[in-house]
Amino acid sequence: MNRDLISRRAHADHPIAAPLCDDSVHRLLQRGLHRADARVLDLGCGAGEWLVRALTDYPAVRADGVDLSEGALTRAAERARELGVHDRLTLHREDAAVFRAADAHDLVLSVGATHAFGGLLPTLAAARTHLAPGGRVLVGEGIWEREPSQEAVKMLGEFADLPTTVDRVVADGWTPVYGHVSTRQELDDYEWSWTGSLSSWALDHPDDPDAEEALEAAAVHREEWLRVYRDVFGFACLVLRRTAD
Repeated sequence: MNRDLISRRAHADHPIAAPLCDDSVHRLLQRGLHRADARVLDLGCGAGEWLVRALTDYPAVRADGVDLSEGALTRAAERARELGVHDRLTLHREDAAVFRAADAHDLVLSVGATHAFGGLLPTLAAARTHLAPGGRVLVGEGIWEREPSQEAVKMLGEFADLPTTVDRVVADGWTPVYGHVSTRQELDDYEWSWTGSLSSWALDHPDDPDAEEALEAAAVHREEWLRVYRDVFGFACLVLRRTAD
């Protein structure tokens, strides 16, 4: 079973593929969308949930989403059509790290996708090339809330604590104008949903050739979360403006 299919089934009950509740998503979009007719770009949009929520809540917004997964983009288009916002959404099957938009955007999103660019600062460098004057970037990145084990670092990657993360962003020419650190409930809800949705699908489809692999993938993920990184990993979203336009 490929990673895209695992992700689709694991996120079935948590379409925002990040440890954020609906209220947090709404508030972050509200802080990022500083004009009613904003152009929004999501670099690494996946199934487009951030974009369709922005388009649904803000009827004058137009949006572009970029992702390499054909399946995810298909789901994004279907979801936009269901909600009646497809005429304001353009999807691009391209590598987000090299994508070049024809127009500048008022809000550039990249939540949980910094690995596609090689880290947080390269993600911000890419976002900067798409940003209109006075625009904002909404970026979501892992952080360490406590000193991680070597196993946790090897498993999840090189992160920093929140103060160091903010210091790096500021030194790179950005000013935070809003932020959100995921709560313990948001983090746990996400992991329980990820492992639980994938497990439930496997249990509901015992004759499917992917069922055994899906159940094993959920069990491994749950074990890693509970025993390796639950007590040290956090997630922060920052709304940023360029310090000097």
